Amino acid sequence: MKKKLTPEQINELLKTLKVRFEKNMNRHKDLKWEEIQQKLEASPEKIGSLYKMETTEGEPDVVDYNRKTGEYSFIDCSPESPKRRSLCYDYQAWNTRKANKPESNAIDTASEMGIEILTEEQYRRLQELGKFDQKTSSWIKTPGQIRELGGAIFCDRRYNTVFTYHNGADSYYAARGFRGILNV
Repeated sequence: MKKKLTPEQINELLKTLKVRFEKNMNRHKDLKWEEIQQKLEASPEKIGSLYKMETTEGEPDVVDYNRKTGEYSFIDCSPESPKRRSLCYDYQAWNTRKANKPESNAIDTASEMGIEILTEEQYRRLQELGKFDQKTSSWIKTPGQIRELGGAIFCDRRYNTVFTYHNGADSYYAARGFRGILNV
């Protein structure tokens, strides 16, 4: 059962998001917070997802606006991968682990939060806005042909360069999590 946020939790979240928005105008030039807040207030389920992103230290912020759909994209902008780590890639990978199963997996955790994990393209665009994952790494959406062979991909930033790597989808590390995107 989903727990409904209190008005105080919603107000605190909106204040936090507004402060972050104003502090990082380079991420969303020409956008106005008031319009974004109106859109959020009309979508309580999206506020719930943003709350989950925030409470796992994702530091969500607006990074894009799609004029065709009228949607704003919030992405986890924390300097390092959010505190949803030590997860294998998906349920299939989690289910095949016999020993030392992690608590969960990235795909299901994102779905439970009401968000999606980033694609490689979205991850690389995020890295154009700052320097992220310099000590950690983040699972990204893995193409089907790689996943069918048991693999999954992740990214990080080292040596001022964004790298994409591969691993068995059932692997998990304390320094690897995932970044999410939420369209509002």
